[in-house]
Amino acid sequence: MQQVINFLSQLKQNNTKEWFDQNRDWYKECQQKMLFLTDVVINEIRKFDPSIGMVEPKDCLFRIYRDVRFSNDKTPYKTNMGSFIAKGGRKSLFAGYYLHIEPGGSFVGGGCYCPPGDVLKALRTEIYDHPDEFRQIIESARFKELYPEMYLDKLKTAPKGFPKDFEEIDLLKYKSYAFTSMVSDEDVAGSHYVEKVVDAFAELKKANEFLNTAIEKWM
Repeated sequence: MQQVINFLSQLKQNNTKEWFDQNRDWYKECQQKMLFLTDVVINEIRKFDPSIGMVEPKDCLFRIYRDVRFSNDKTPYKTNMGSFIAKGGRKSLFAGYYLHIEPGGSFVGGGCYCPPGDVLKALRTEIYDHPDEFRQIIESARFKELYPEMYLDKLKTAPKGFPKDFEEIDLLKYKSYAFTSMVSDEDVAGSHYVEKVVDAFAELKKANEFLNTAIEKWM
């Protein structure tokens, strides 16, 4: 995946339509590498989590084009490439597995990132009903080694509809139930990258199962 790292590094320095058009063939090659990587990882995930179904790589890979309509940053392209692997692909409401390649900022992870309000309430309700089970998953030694902390975007007070004196109220303040594990550029370009990604995803399976139980109840 060194070619992908190289392309994104150059794109970061030349984030213009003119440069991109001149290097579109290079981008297409990198896109195909990402689709191939995603396909390989999907097949490995399915071995331990068949719930993702027969999802296609093209439905998991995010577009490189930025939506600049409501942003002060008008650069047209993302300087990363990523795939979200879950039942239904990148637009799924289900918890899933995410791989992200970005020079100096690559990571693997997953869970539920910024879910809509009704889904978030369902997740909080499941944690409220089974706090010990959720803590046991996210605080196991191997899980903590890979995913030290959930995505840190939290409410300052108890969410509406939940008792403020709930013993595990801190768990309910998260706005996302998402986990990340950083990966070096050397590992992304190395021969054991897929192995590292799949190993990290296998450890994430129980957390995703817990979250998806909540989402299936809500549905």
